[in-house]
Amino acid sequence: MKNIGKNTALGIQHLLAMYAGAVIVPLIIGGALGFTSTELTYLVSVDILMCGIATMLQIMSNRFVGIGLPVVLGCTFTAVGPIIAIGGEYGISAVYGSIIASGIIVILISSMFSKLIHFFPPVVTGSIVTVIGITLIPVAIDNMGGGSGAADFGSLSNISLAFGTLLFIVLIYRFSTGFTRSISILLGLLAGTIAAIFMGKIDITPVKEASYFHMVQPFYFGMPTIEWSAVITMSLVAIVSLVESTGVYFALSDICEEDLKEKQLAKGYRAEGLAAVLGGIFNTFPYTTFSQNVGLIQMSGVRSRKVIFITGIMLVALGFLPKVGALATIIPPSVLGGAMIAMFGMIVSQGIKMLSGIITESQDNSMIIACSVGIGLGVTVAPDLFANLPSAIQILTSNGIVAGSITAISLNILFNMLPARKKKHSSVVYKQEALN
Repeated sequence: MKNIGKNTALGIQHLLAMYAGAVIVPLIIGGALGFTSTELTYLVSVDILMCGIATMLQIMSNRFVGIGLPVVLGCTFTAVGPIIAIGGEYGISAVYGSIIASGIIVILISSMFSKLIHFFPPVVTGSIVTVIGITLIPVAIDNMGGGSGAADFGSLSNISLAFGTLLFIVLIYRFSTGFTRSISILLGLLAGTIAAIFMGKIDITPVKEASYFHMVQPFYFGMPTIEWSAVITMSLVAIVSLVESTGVYFALSDICEEDLKEKQLAKGYRAEGLAAVLGGIFNTFPYTTFSQNVGLIQMSGVRSRKVIFITGIMLVALGFLPKVGALATIIPPSVLGGAMIAMFGMIVSQGIKMLSGIITESQDNSMIIACSVGIGLGVTVAPDLFANLPSAIQILTSNGIVAGSITAISLNILFNMLPARKKKHSSVVYKQEALN
């Protein structure tokens, strides 16, 4: 019973770490496509439920699906823009038709995509993980101020809550050990929320408006339709998400001290494809690995899949209980921001750790790291840099994580793969000339 209590507390911590990111995607998409309040409530609830199912598909590794690492899945932010564009042009039915089709495509190409593992040596995966952490920092900073666009952004109350939460987490992490230290993020969120109550910054309206129970149903918004341009767009989004997930897989394998194999990658990709198919059927979205939970695993030191499985179960339960699930939404953005600084910073720390052993091997590796991290951060700071490019290309360039990942992969080929081939070719020619 004692272990169950500890694992449950750790599972709640993971849930709170990803909850805000999970619900923001349906809120943005539903608002942009003109959903009613009833439709939006359903969309958020069923999305949380599917986050739990997608997570359990990944950790319950079998012969067909599952990466077998303590990974949490949520809606991919990469899909937000394309989904809104498809919904505006073709309607919501085309959105879900394209999501289902893209999920099937991912399942079909998973084995082939996993064979590209040799394109992800430590210099690439370490760069990608570092980019993931760095590009998430602005999200944390926005939340610390009260959330982007907030009327009281940067107010003394928001800054006090954010840094108070962060300081509480740091002190717990410094002066405690064992289980207490491992749930420092959860304790920080609770302390920050309690402080926010006394400051009058808690809004319980979402809890009042949410229903006590609802039943999910397939094709809630109607039967899906196929528009091939939409399918191509969502397939590109899915492939981009696979690249992003690959970096997270390698980060987790490094934390868990597990050698990631090609078959594991294929099963991980299939799980994401299957999650997308189920998401389309139940009218949610494509799913990808959530980086914030990687930072939490690194910070807590707890790498058990049981904890993540409990998180998955709780997400499924919250999907049926909108009023209970809404409780997590009352945590002020500034409190979340303070906790996010620690979590996202830990991702950066993990990336640096992965790079520490290879950055001194050659100046080539230094250049790969410099350019990929620079591009990833630059695109995050100035997302409109490539606004004049075709929309299909913008899918690859408008996301800092993806842009940094593509840069790292391309430069690794240029510096560490092509020269080796040339050298090998030259030695063959030399031997042939010597024989003649």
